[in-house]
Amino acid sequence: MNKIQKIKEALKNVYDPELNKNIIELRMVKDINIADNRVKLTLALTTLQCPMKEKIVEDIKRTIKKIKGISSVNIELTEMSKEELDLLFPKHPLIGIDKIRHFIAVASGKGGVGKTTVAINLAVALSREGFNVGILDADIYGPNIPVMMGISQRPKGEKGMIIPLERFELKVMSIGFFIDESQPVIWRGPLVSNAIRQFLDEVMWGKLDYLVIDLPPGTGDTSITIAQSIPGVSIVTVTTPQEVALADVKKAISMFKKMEVKILGIIENMSYFKCTHSEERIEIFGKGGGEKLSKEMGVSFLGSIPIDIALRRGGDEGIPLMVDIPESDTGKIFKVIARKMISS
Repeated sequence: MNKIQKIKEALKNVYDPELNKNIIELRMVKDINIADNRVKLTLALTTLQCPMKEKIVEDIKRTIKKIKGISSVNIELTEMSKEELDLLFPKHPLIGIDKIRHFIAVASGKGGVGKTTVAINLAVALSREGFNVGILDADIYGPNIPVMMGISQRPKGEKGMIIPLERFELKVMSIGFFIDESQPVIWRGPLVSNAIRQFLDEVMWGKLDYLVIDLPPGTGDTSITIAQSIPGVSIVTVTTPQEVALADVKKAISMFKKMEVKILGIIENMSYFKCTHSEERIEIFGKGGGEKLSKEMGVSFLGSIPIDIALRRGGDEGIPLMVDIPESDTGKIFKVIARKMISS
C-alpha cells in the first residue's frame, strides 16, 4: 500500500460531525499530493461557512501526521459543486431539511397568546438539553423572532442556498431578516406557501436534532403547508385560560387531527400571576382551561406558564428568559415541558 492509499485509509476515521459520515465516503478529500514527505490536499466543504471546518481540518492533520514519514500537512479549502451537493443529498425532495431528525411546530388558534415567546424559549430549553436546534419563523405576516432574539443581520447565500443566522446556539431563519421592520407583507396564499417551502428547501439547516417552527395564528395556508410538506411533524398548541382562546385552539387541534398530524400537547400560557410579596396565584384570565381542553380533545397537557415580567422583558430586549435566567421558576417550567416533548 503506497502512502496516498494509507492516507485515504486513515482518513476514513475522520468524520464530518454534521453529516455523521467519514470524509472519504463523502468525497470531501481531493488532489492528495506528496512531495518530500509533505502532504498537500484539497478539502471540499458543503459551505465555506461550515462551523465545524476548523475541527475537521485539525482532525485531518492529526490523523495524517500519525503516518510514518509525513512531516507536514497543508490543506486547501474549497466548496462542493452543485452537482456534488446533489449527489450528497439525493433522497429528500426538500434538500434543506434532509438532515433534521424532529420537527415541532408551535401553533395557536388565536393571536396574542404568547406563542412566539413559548416557541423561542422551548427551542433554547431543547438546546440546553444537549440537542442541536434550529428555529424557523413561519409567521410570514408578523415575523417577531428577529426582534425577540435580538438579531438585526441579514443571512448570506451560497450556491442557491441560504445560510441561517446563529444566536444563542440556535440556527435561526425568518422572513423578517429580509424586509424592513415597518414594511407589511402583502401576499396572497400561494406566495406564502412558496416562501415556506423555500425556507424548508433552500436554507442550509444542516444536521439538527430539532427544528422548532413558529406558526402564525389560525389554520391558514402556512399551517397547512407545514403539515403537508414535512413528514412526521408534531404540533404543540399554545392557549391562555380564556374561553375565546380555548375555542380557537380547539379548531386548530381539530384541523391537525383531520390531517393526521401528531399533537404533542397543549401549553397554557399566562396561567396565573404571583406577586413578589405573596405566594398566592392570581388567575387573571381564568383557571384550568388548558387542562380541561386537553382532556376534551384527548391530547396531553404539557404545562402551565405564568405571567412573568422577566419573560416579557426577555422578548423586548432580545434575550430570552431561558438564556438570561434559566434557573428561575418559569425557566424550570420550560425545562419540564421540553423534557415531556422529548419523551413523547
